[in-house]
Amino acid sequence: MSMGSNQAGHANAPRYEDDVVRLFAVMTVVWGIVGMLVGVIIAAQLAWPELNFGVPYLSYGRLRPLHTNAVIFAFGGCALFSTSLYVVQRTCRATLFAPGLARFVFWGWQLVILSAAITLPLGITTSKEYAELEWPIDLLIAVVWVSYAIVFFGTIVKRQTHHIYVANWFYGAFIATVAVLHIVNSLAIPVGPMKSYSIYAGTIDAMVQWWYGHNAVGFFLTAGFLGMMYYFVPKQAERPVYSYRLSVVHFWALISVYMWAGPHHLHYSSLPDWVQSVGMVFSLILLAPSWGGMINGIMTLSGAWEKLRDDPVIRFMIVSLSFYGMSTFEGPMMSIKTVNALSHFTDWTIGHVHSGALGWVAMMTIGSLYYLIPRVYGQTQMYSTRLINLHFWLSTIGVIFYVVNMWIAGVMQGLMWRAVNEDGTLTNSFVQSLEATWPFYVGRLLGGAVFFVGMLVMAYNVARTISMAGPVEREGKVAALAGGRA
Repeated sequence: MSMGSNQAGHANAPRYEDDVVRLFAVMTVVWGIVGMLVGVIIAAQLAWPELNFGVPYLSYGRLRPLHTNAVIFAFGGCALFSTSLYVVQRTCRATLFAPGLARFVFWGWQLVILSAAITLPLGITTSKEYAELEWPIDLLIAVVWVSYAIVFFGTIVKRQTHHIYVANWFYGAFIATVAVLHIVNSLAIPVGPMKSYSIYAGTIDAMVQWWYGHNAVGFFLTAGFLGMMYYFVPKQAERPVYSYRLSVVHFWALISVYMWAGPHHLHYSSLPDWVQSVGMVFSLILLAPSWGGMINGIMTLSGAWEKLRDDPVIRFMIVSLSFYGMSTFEGPMMSIKTVNALSHFTDWTIGHVHSGALGWVAMMTIGSLYYLIPRVYGQTQMYSTRLINLHFWLSTIGVIFYVVNMWIAGVMQGLMWRAVNEDGTLTNSFVQSLEATWPFYVGRLLGGAVFFVGMLVMAYNVARTISMAGPVEREGKVAALAGGRA
């Protein structure tokens, strides 16, 4: 029997192809460490700019897109690949469609990440937020993503269950929408081996970019991770989803509304006012489905609240959902034009982004991997629950300290920039606001460093878990664990 297939404990159980799940799970941890290390470095550079050592490849302007690409597409992307290919097999009671193509998806995605790690520090970039990679890499992304879609939807087509579980609806929406977003926003005219120009011009280019940018958040960093939440929270809590009907309403409301919220990134710009207002209104409407999903996830613990005392994995998930609720309240509020006039271009936005990225995305990923990794490596649990508990507190303290520093800094910056004297001149220079912000940059660095240390703890725990079983023993344990159940 090959290591790629897990034979369940009785004759009617499906055989699961988990080789690629294991690979993506391990690389999620690896790229999480790399991406967050770069984040800590650029946070230190904001406090002490000399830390670029005069090397252009280490400058903030080149490392910052490397950080965002690494944490979103390398860390977050590998987490979504791993969990979606794990979940779709269990919920469909079917082995993975085209496992060879799935392995191509893994190696193709690693090539994309390595290409980004080389080109971005060299200054090869389109300069489009979250879409900085040049056209040859964009083509590779499209090929890999379509292959991923074939594997995922092919598995759903060959399912042995009549019902398609709601987690797969969220994963499916994320896969289909990201394909459209990436292809449309990346349309460009190549003028060299690693240089191109967008086919869009001026304000239209900005509108298409933030249609893509906000929906990268909405579908890559929200819908995909909600698929993760709807499977792993009930599994870890050993409780059914609080309201399956609410989960379906949550799905349709979220994907219907999110697509229209992008213009709130372009308030007070050359974008027509009515388009800005449409973005603001749809952003405010988003509060309802977002909080519906958050409540549904947290209330899944009904009747099992005592697990929060003893189970650090479920604590990761519930705190993650709390940050999801907080971020999806804060985002719509910041989209209101009068609030945006204070918050835009300030570190309040950075705090908002990281409450979602660290608090929601990273903590849900970490909790889900603590459930998934021992099961695909033939263990009943992680090597050390104490280390999971330590990681939980490092993550929670780190993200709270980070976000609070950025909130304070952002509101202060906005107020200082808007302050005027009686004669209408500015009260503060930009340098004065920068001086006032410096202590909060140091605070952000400390919070990010604490979160990063937690990832190192996780890496050690994962490595020890994997090392606890050899290949033959691991196969047998997984067979016993699978038991034919989702």
